Amino acid sequence: MEHIISYNEIFKFTYNTFIGIGCSHEDATTATTVLVAADVRGIDSHGVARLPGYIRLWEAGRINPTPNIRIIHESPSTATIDGDAGLGLVVAPYAMQVAINKAKIAGTGWVSVGNSNHFGIAGYHAMMALQHDMTGIAMTNASALVAPTFSVERMLGTNPIAVAIPAGQQPPFVADFATTTASNGKLELLQRKNGDAPLGWVQDKEGNDVTDAHALKTGGVMLPLGSDREHGSHKGYALGSIVDIFSAVFSGASYGPWAPPFPAYVPMPENMPGKGLGHFFGAMRIDAFRPAEEFKHHMDNWINRFRNATPAPGCDRVLIPGDPEREMEAVRMKEGIPINDTVYNDLLEIGKRFGLQL
Repeated sequence: MEHIISYNEIFKFTYNTFIGIGCSHEDATTATTVLVAADVRGIDSHGVARLPGYIRLWEAGRINPTPNIRIIHESPSTATIDGDAGLGLVVAPYAMQVAINKAKIAGTGWVSVGNSNHFGIAGYHAMMALQHDMTGIAMTNASALVAPTFSVERMLGTNPIAVAIPAGQQPPFVADFATTTASNGKLELLQRKNGDAPLGWVQDKEGNDVTDAHALKTGGVMLPLGSDREHGSHKGYALGSIVDIFSAVFSGASYGPWAPPFPAYVPMPENMPGKGLGHFFGAMRIDAFRPAEEFKHHMDNWINRFRNATPAPGCDRVLIPGDPEREMEAVRMKEGIPINDTVYNDLLEIGKRFGLQL
């Protein structure tokens, strides 16, 4: 069963939950905006379904609701930020704004972040650059759930990459994807529905391909983009590794198998080489490369040509990255956000904890 809840109601409930754990009005507003953006864009795995997880991390003392986010190292076009164990939903927009501010001066801005937490959907942060006629880039490392090619050991996270590129008359190009065959959030959605995972998403602890969406709970692993060596898993492994290094080795966060787990009940890894999760952000001013209007004209031309590519048999049209999310946003802002029973009940429990009604 699904419950349809309006954007305003979900926003109010989530905002008051963040206020309940001690966030300031400004931080609660930012965190809520980022989190609910996932639900609105149809990325249900990273929206309010994650809210109970953030609360458990706060209860475990792993999230600081009043962080002193600060730059600890910088050059004219780069910065390293200590997130002070704050909500990634708050730390990441701060860091992306630093990248944007540096790009305004230097043409490009690059920011690495350490000592942070899960930051929601990468696409939100990348898209912050669009209103400034900039291309935005966002990535983060994550809980180690993914085995490298030829291994059965959890060494990497799902480590997403997002790139947002402005256009003129056309909507922007927005790519936001995990470097695994599927995100862990999609696996969690299947777990809530007691559904099977497609082959190529997970392996059991012996390295056998399985469809059990609960395989991670019995020692299994997620697979890099490509699923196996013959289908290019070495490429997904390499992409995930690049995200891990840019996000965590650059910033002083914990990397690889030492990345802090999102579930608060999972013990922290021993001998962690850094602090918290790491993120990496980039902002590139379009007019640092060519006049912005000229660039956007050609982006429109690029998008139009791809939209008009001949569809394969059985397909209605060719999509541009960002189309499904943008179309879903238009529907859900009007008709409301569907919340499945499991998530709805979790939210009711949060409501009892903080005296809120949904």
